[in-house]
Amino acid sequence: MPSAANHLNQTVTGESSAHVGPMEPSASLNPPRGDPAAAAAAERDDLLEKLARLRPGVIKPASDFIKYPYCIPGGFYYQQWDWDGFFIASHLAARIPPQPQYLKFWTLNVLASVLPDGDVAACISSAGPRTGHPSLRLKPFIAQGAELAARLLDDYGWVEDHYDEIVRIATRRESTHFITEYGLFVWEDAMQSGADNNPAIGNAPSAVKAVAACDVNAFMYREYLALGRLAARLGRMDEQARYTASASALRQAVNEHLWDSATESYWNLHVATRQWSKCVSYSNFVPLWAGMATPKQAQATLPRYLWNDEHMLAPHGLRSLSRQDPEYNNANIIIPFSNWQGPVWPIANYFYFVGLLRYGFRAEAAELVRRLTRLYLRDIAFCGSLHENYCAETGNSLAPSADQSVHGREGGFIGWNLLLQDMIEMLDGRPNLLEL
Repeated sequence: MPSAANHLNQTVTGESSAHVGPMEPSASLNPPRGDPAAAAAAERDDLLEKLARLRPGVIKPASDFIKYPYCIPGGFYYQQWDWDGFFIASHLAARIPPQPQYLKFWTLNVLASVLPDGDVAACISSAGPRTGHPSLRLKPFIAQGAELAARLLDDYGWVEDHYDEIVRIATRRESTHFITEYGLFVWEDAMQSGADNNPAIGNAPSAVKAVAACDVNAFMYREYLALGRLAARLGRMDEQARYTASASALRQAVNEHLWDSATESYWNLHVATRQWSKCVSYSNFVPLWAGMATPKQAQATLPRYLWNDEHMLAPHGLRSLSRQDPEYNNANIIIPFSNWQGPVWPIANYFYFVGLLRYGFRAEAAELVRRLTRLYLRDIAFCGSLHENYCAETGNSLAPSADQSVHGREGGFIGWNLLLQDMIEMLDGRPNLLEL
């Protein structure tokens, strides 16, 4: 999600996971009696109709510094954020009729947000890119955005015009956040990862450029795959071979250094202490979304940790942190960090879903969709919109609450929550457009 630590003009919230107001009842809480499959189908149809109504709220016209139309999360986030924009635009690309132009616009807006030091801002507003803290830098998605846009538009001319800069940005971490000894990438800190307070990474000084995390390496693996596809389409076969080899080497390093066969899990690695952070968190499962795990690894780790109510499985979706973790909580935290220490995050659940479906856990993937569908319908009945995260135990919506919004309105965060529709469509057989 966008790093909410930067909304310093917002009200600091308390620790309660309850609503500001009472939760309104929803018809989805009392589904029709009879055929469960028919009831689930009716709920899905109801949800898809409501998402179609909400979808236009994620698109903004070009404005001042932002030269192309752009996608916003909603709520009190009006900017183009890095991975939010990528996933929202990916959702729009899969609509009927497809709208892949927003991925192209996202890429071009990113290319215009390079900072004086050559780094790239994670957040762009009409006033310009957000500067300041090194945590607010682009996550590894630009090559994936350019590749998917060009592929779906069947137009590589604009990519060729910007190819060198796309490559420079996509590979910049090789000189700034790469640990040669392990062949792995590190985050600046947890905030840079987007999972702002993920305890498997941390934000202490000892964590700075010190944690070879599962998620950053999965994202970079996909960046290399995307660069390889772009290079091949542009006839740059030597570069295509380089990026394909880089992807293969990174996958090997992840499975050598981040996978523990004894505990059957991926773990983040603190490169200074050479110790795994054996914290069952969201980031452990991102390699499965990226297809880096072997079938044997997936068959071991998914039922042991993800689809297990002692760890990640909750009544209303899948948690962002194991409920066994001492830091587990469902507090409505926005400042100084967004809370990835327990709440159900729709984007994390999208990653989990793709991993489940990819490795043959279709029934579990379908059940996850059912739980999220009912969660969404409940929230829409409550406030007419959605939130960025939810209490894993009660399903109550967390951020943004009315007191966190300058407009005094509950919810409004739509953004990548729309990916639930993509999950429904993939269950029905639609290919995963993001597959590399």
